[in-house]
Amino acid sequence: MELEDRLINLESKLAHQEYLLDVLNQTVYEQQKKIDELDKLCIALAKRLSDVQSRQPDGLPANEKPPHY
Repeated sequence: MELEDRLINLESKLAHQEYLLDVLNQTVYEQQKKIDELDKLCIALAKRLSDVQSRQPDGLPANEKPPHY
């Protein structure tokens, strides 16, 4: 019976490890999706900032107070 108990124990550990591997794989997949979304958002924001800066008059820096202050 000792050999059978060891085999059952090993099978149980293997099943648990397979489950944990599936959970980890799903977590990594979801994190990669979120990273991709954030990357697209960052690119869009950089483009929008560039567009806004290109519309600024050349004489006034973006953060300078107007002369009447």
